[in-house]
This record gives sequence, structure tokens and C-alpha cells, in this order.
Amino acid sequence: MPEKTLNVAIIGTRFMGKAHSSAWLNAPRFFDLPARPVLKVACGQDRDYLQSFADTWGWEEIETDWEKVVARPDIDIIDISVPQHLHRDIAVAAARAGKHIFCEKPQALTVQQSQEMLEAARSAGIVHYLNHNYRRVPAVMLARQLIDEGKIGRIYHWRGAYLQSWITDPNFPLTWNLRQELAGAGPHIDLNSHSIDLARFLVGEIAQVSAMVAHFITERPLPGKGAATFSAGRSEQSEMGRVTVEDAAFLVVRFENGALGSFDTSRFATGRKNYNTFEIYGSKGAITFDLERMNELQYFSEDDPPYAQGFRSILATESVHAYVANWWPPGHIIGYEHEFTHAVVDFVKAIVEKTPIRPNFEDGVAGMKVIEAALQAAATGQTVSIT
Repeated sequence: MPEKTLNVAIIGTRFMGKAHSSAWLNAPRFFDLPARPVLKVACGQDRDYLQSFADTWGWEEIETDWEKVVARPDIDIIDISVPQHLHRDIAVAAARAGKHIFCEKPQALTVQQSQEMLEAARSAGIVHYLNHNYRRVPAVMLARQLIDEGKIGRIYHWRGAYLQSWITDPNFPLTWNLRQELAGAGPHIDLNSHSIDLARFLVGEIAQVSAMVAHFITERPLPGKGAATFSAGRSEQSEMGRVTVEDAAFLVVRFENGALGSFDTSRFATGRKNYNTFEIYGSKGAITFDLERMNELQYFSEDDPPYAQGFRSILATESVHAYVANWWPPGHIIGYEHEFTHAVVDFVKAIVEKTPIRPNFEDGVAGMKVIEAALQAAATGQTVSIT
């Protein structure tokens, strides 16, 4: 193990807090890192749950005040795993305190907030990373390699879809994800932020966007009393609240390189749990990816003879594929949690070796510009240029 250490503080301890904690623990166990992450302090609101979380994942201390955590001189890294309406304040404070920042997506609620985070990070000279973890799936990295090597040729089309179904029941309560002031938008910011980042990573920058959004259920039971009736069926006495984000969004875009793209995102795609796919079609070949089969990449090559042409399935578990050599023998698949470990590995190396890491807050600003432009396009019915 390396002698150098980096003390980590995580702010946020639920779904992403678990995923990030697993990554901080596993990164030095499977990869040779130039510094060892130390799980120093976990920060959350519920002290009883927080202590249980810290005990489970090996965090040394707990704290309920994030401002105290950010101000601690012994902390090197702030891991932001809370909902996005809190990202800007924590990130700006962390940057001003000289902490490196590992931030969950989406970056913030608005372009303005994202720019403030970027400016603070730049001024402080700290390493800043935005966790669009799907970039670090070995099969996605293979897609990037094939594109860089010219195997796909000139790219004509991107087709992306990110579909879920966890709020199709009208009795599902009005959680923070369904309130604009806390979430910024619905699946368009939550899910499409991932798809937009992948499209920028693989195809290029987006120049123009047209969009439509839909609102299928406009009122839901309030949490607490409403939530209690969710499992039993809503009663007539349930207090209701207004849903202020979209339930689905469709985007059509033009990339700067001339390619056309489409994005389909919804929380009402019945039967879909976490269906994240993309297809890329070019002059010499095509690639498709499905997160539910995340170890595989489908590849078509025009260079194959006509009698043997067809999409082939590449199992991206060989040691030559990104990150895989540090895990298991060929054919032994990896899972969702490994993407986070790969991010931690690259983040630690970026800090110690002073190397770039992407996506960062610059990518977050670029992605938020597309997200905001799409919402404007949906509201006005016009095509909006990205500036």
C-alpha cells in the first residue's frame, strides 16, 4: 500500500453514499494507487442512521453539519453525494477551502450554479470531478476506442434512451425528485444528464436542440401521510401536492460535426428499471450498448465481407479492455458498482500525479447548457442553439 494518504469526507449517505463508499474502499484493494484513500468522516442528517452507515462502510467519524466538515484542515477530498440542490453551496465552499471535489451528477440545478462551481474550482486550483460513471464502463471505453481508431468512420446518428418506471403508480408520494426547486427537472436532468454526457463523450458537442416534455400525473400524495398510504392505496383523505417536473422528455439534436441525435427519457416506461442504451451509426460501422448487458458491446463493420456481415457481440472482459486487468480473468463479468471504483482510481491519480480527469465541472457546464436549452425548446416549441 502507498505511504501517502488522502483523507475523504462524504456528504450524503443514501443510495449514492453507499456506491461511493464501496468505491473508496475497493479502489486501493484492486488497483495500485499513488495514495491510499482514508474514509475519515461521513456527514448526514439522521445521526442514528449516520452512525450505522459509518459502521457498515468503515468511516472513522460522523458529523451532521457539512460546513464543519468542509472547514476541517485534515480533509483533502469532499465527496458530494447529496441531492443536486445542495451541490453548488457545498462545492463552492469546498473549493474555497482548498478541497478536491468528487461530485455526483447532475452537477447543479442550473447553468449559472454550474458555472459558479467551475469558477470556484478553477480559482482554487483543485481537482474537480463530476461522476457520470457510465463513461468508465469498459464496454463504453471500447466504443470510444473504436471511434478514435476510425472503425465507425464519419458519425451520422446517435440514438439514446434512458428509461425507468419507478413512479408509474399514481399513489407514489411527492418525493424531492418530483419538485422543481429541489430537482431542477425530472428525468430530463436526472437521466438525460447521463445520456447527454455519453453523447458528448462519444460523438461530440451538441449545437442545436428541439424538445418535447410530458406531464402524466400532476398531483401526488405528500410524503408522510401520503407515503403511508402508498402501499395500501391512496385514501380520499390523503393530502396532495403538485408535481412540478416533467415525467418524460424527447430531444432531437444536431451535433457540431453534423450528426443527428435523439434522446428518449422517461420514468413512465412500464417494465423498464434502469434501461440505458445508445446506438451510434457511421459511414464504416455501428456500435450499440445496453447497460443491462453492460459487459457487452455490439459492433458492425462495413469492412467485413458481405457473407459475414452482421452485428457481433464483444464481451469486454479481456485484460486489454479498460480497467479489466485489475479485476477477474476473461469472461468473469463486472457490475454497476465497478464504474464508481474506476472513477475513484482515476480521481486519486489525477490528484497525486496532476493529470487531467474527465468529466469535470467544465463538462458539467456544457451538459447543463444542453439541458436548459432543451427545456427552453420544449417551452417555446422552437429549436434552440447551444451557446
